[in-house]
Amino acid sequence: MRIINQHYQITTVRNLRLAFWRAHPSADRKRWRDGTYKADTRMAWVDYIDSLARDGTISEALAQRATLES
Repeated sequence: MRIINQHYQITTVRNLRLAFWRAHPSADRKRWRDGTYKADTRMAWVDYIDSLARDGTISEALAQRATLES
C-alpha cells in the first residue's frame, strides 16, 4: 500500500547532508582530489539514507537523488 501526502521530516538534500554530518561527527570530511569522500564515509552515507527511507523519515525519491557531494 502506498501512502499519499505523507509528511517527511527531511525534505531537501541540503538538510539531509546536515543531518548526516550531525549524526556522524567522526566521519572523515576530507575529500579526494576528484571531490569524492573516502569509502567509509560514502558507505556510512548510503546506510544512513537507506535507513531513513525505510523508516519514512525521507521519501524514496529523495533517497534516490541525494548525493553526499554538493
